[in-house]
Amino acid sequence: MTATTALPAFVPMGGSTLGRIGRVLRTDRLAAIGLALIVLVVVLAVFGPWLAPFPAQGYGETNVADRNLAPSALHWFGTDQLGRDILSRVIIGTGPALTISLLVVAIAAAIGIPLGAIAGYRGGWLDEVLMRITEVFQAFPPLLLAMVTVAILGPSLTNAGLALAISWWPWYARLVRAEARSLRDRPFVEAARSAGVPAWRILPRHILRNCMTPVLVQATVDIGAVVLAAGSLAFIGLGAQPPAPDWGLMVAEGRGQIFTAWWISTFPGLAIFVTVLGFNLLGDSLRDFFDPRQVKR
Repeated sequence: MTATTALPAFVPMGGSTLGRIGRVLRTDRLAAIGLALIVLVVVLAVFGPWLAPFPAQGYGETNVADRNLAPSALHWFGTDQLGRDILSRVIIGTGPALTISLLVVAIAAAIGIPLGAIAGYRGGWLDEVLMRITEVFQAFPPLLLAMVTVAILGPSLTNAGLALAISWWPWYARLVRAEARSLRDRPFVEAARSAGVPAWRILPRHILRNCMTPVLVQATVDIGAVVLAAGSLAFIGLGAQPPAPDWGLMVAEGRGQIFTAWWISTFPGLAIFVTVLGFNLLGDSLRDFFDPRQVKR
């Protein structure tokens, strides 16, 4: 994950805004493609056990007699070295991949948003302390910090998610702090302070509410980034463990046969690619839409 880019100020979500979003989805092909891919991923995650042609193999049941079969009418994505249907494992693996990504982003936002809002609104020594702590975490590449954390806690999907959340929250803290600093001197915040409204009411009503749009845009992009990061941890053995239907783990399991049974690694890799692409396309379109410097469509 790279440093958080500057995101636009809050745009009220009124009826006309929702209408413009609908027009953007109808006219912006990339946004429509991104949304369609996300809908596909969500459908597979929710209904995967019923859509998979061989659900038991999706969860790890082996069939050695059918190992390393090429894609065919029976096994659309082929089978792996243990005879498991790859299409079923890709479909079943959608649920854990999406769930862990949503949880990581939710935990990171739950930690980073309040800290950033308090630091930006209060300023002074509290801002300095919180930002120095944030910079300590940002000094390490997120994936490297996650690898170290998982190595300490032990490899598992749960620990990988916790490690990624620990490495991800500073970006939300920095983003919300910047927004809060720009909002704290606005007339409506000054009026609230002059009226005697306490800070604990100003923060959620006037600061956090107006920070949600850039946070939403960032979170949309981050979900795809976390899918890729979680797959990377599984690929090197620090994420989900066999026989879990994890996309990164499936890529790792098939890398030794990439020239003789290319389908074992290719289709799980394509699943990661499609998921990341969908969230990135939609996130970029949302960023452009909410940017006040762009001409509204």
